[in-house]
Amino acid sequence: MARYTAPMAKSRSRRCCCCCCAALALLLLLLGVAVAAWLSVAALREARCADGGFGAAAVAADSPTCSEIGRDVLKEGGSAVDAAIAALLCTSLVNPQSMGIGGGSIFTIMDKNGKVKIISSRETAPKAFKADLLKECSARLMTGTQWIGVPGELRGYQEAHRLYGKLPWSRLFEPSIRLAREGIPLPPYLAKFLQMPILKEQLEKSTLCELFCKVNNTLKYPRLAATLDTIAQQGAEAFYTGTIARDLTEDIQAAGGSITLEDLASFKVREAEALTVPLGDYTMFIPPPPAGGVILSFILNIMKGFSLTPASIQGDQEVLTMHRYIEACKFANGQKKKIKDTQFNSGDVSYLMQEGFIKRIRAMITSDTTHEAGYYNVTPSLDRFGTTHVSVLAEDGSAVSVTSTINQIFGSMVYSPRTGIILNNELADFCGTSESIRTGEQPPSSMTPSILRSESKGRTIIIGGSGGSLITTAVAMSIMNHVWFGMNLDEAISAPVLFVDGTNKVNFEKQFNKTVKDTLMTFGHEAGNWPYFLNVVNAVSKKNSCIQATSDSRKLGRAAGY
Repeated sequence: MARYTAPMAKSRSRRCCCCCCAALALLLLLLGVAVAAWLSVAALREARCADGGFGAAAVAADSPTCSEIGRDVLKEGGSAVDAAIAALLCTSLVNPQSMGIGGGSIFTIMDKNGKVKIISSRETAPKAFKADLLKECSARLMTGTQWIGVPGELRGYQEAHRLYGKLPWSRLFEPSIRLAREGIPLPPYLAKFLQMPILKEQLEKSTLCELFCKVNNTLKYPRLAATLDTIAQQGAEAFYTGTIARDLTEDIQAAGGSITLEDLASFKVREAEALTVPLGDYTMFIPPPPAGGVILSFILNIMKGFSLTPASIQGDQEVLTMHRYIEACKFANGQKKKIKDTQFNSGDVSYLMQEGFIKRIRAMITSDTTHEAGYYNVTPSLDRFGTTHVSVLAEDGSAVSVTSTINQIFGSMVYSPRTGIILNNELADFCGTSESIRTGEQPPSSMTPSILRSESKGRTIIIGGSGGSLITTAVAMSIMNHVWFGMNLDEAISAPVLFVDGTNKVNFEKQFNKTVKDTLMTFGHEAGNWPYFLNVVNAVSKKNSCIQATSDSRKLGRAAGY
């Protein structure tokens, strides 16, 4: 007997089938919309980043090799701090005249939530130093063991990694250990210094001759490779309390220096919250004194009051804008001597960031003339050159701006043959700024690793520079160019700078607009004769989802990202 199927059951079956088909169609439609939206966003991002930007993360160090090492660390899941440390270790090989583990650094670190911390491992005065050291200050290179400060570089790395590191400590050292052992092609920028007559003469008289006097096309660091390998396996304490500490202090003392095992063991990193400075639509995060952040913020906030726009550097307005900038720098020179280590010196310089004081100084800037040094409270001071900087932005939005130095070119020119370490001459930074030195004191510095954020513009800028006294003008002009004058990051950094030196003379980089320069001189400014424009800025700028990264071409650098 045939089975009877009710019409209602058939109807339900048809409806169920229709519903499934409709649901599938809707799913396909939604999937298509999602894919189209993703492609649209990707296309927009590609359009916004068409000038060579990156979509996820970037590193700007002094050389292509070091930027790429930092980038690879980020790709492996490393933090911004991990990438910065790896890039700095590489830089100590590529630009050993600028920085190394025999020096010190200042980290400005922003976590993924936007909180910013400062970790300073800048060198300090040892327990025993030459009592009349400041009488030996000169305008030339200050070399010799008497100028060596207690190195803090590795303690800074250690603390930054403890707080923010993701990859194993040893992983950060691997690329640089390999490069130090196998050798690197002689970097062209370093080669220029090795042939500079005044430096060549000093190098040939120093223990650094072992490293650099006979180098041809390949540069190797066998002793330093072994030192870095030990530190990679045993941690930073190997440098401060272990066998490296013993070998290093014995080499320094054999050369006539006074740094002891106690000096190394007692070195302490300083941690602080970043100073926050309103800067128009931005908040700028800077390290406190004795770093140079407050001087940078002072200059920028004076200039902010002139309502700068791209039109400010067009035609006759460019002369007026540059004149006002020169005047702001002269007033800044009058304040520099007040930037000291607050753990050893009284005196609050927070007024330099207060709007009332800035307005008063801005009102003293006349639009058609300059003034004598006394008008700015300036007494002549010595200028410096040296240092390196690394800027990093990670995928999660965390960032690092870190400046590192052994101070002047090749530091003290004292080389430790047992460890392969080049020692700093950081105590020279007390010259012209202090009347005395105390054990444990950090010298004042122009170093100003900075981070700027604007919620309203969806922008983050990680920036800093090298070049000693030129750091302030290099970073200030790069920020003005990028934030107010509408230049992209490459243009902002490569634009020629003017530098107001410690005697308030105005110095112009070679490519600076001659017409503007000549007109500025009619205002009464005194021209200087600064010989070496070693101002170098490395920066990363993110606007919404597009990242620009620039390593200054003056040092033959190139950024890397993905």
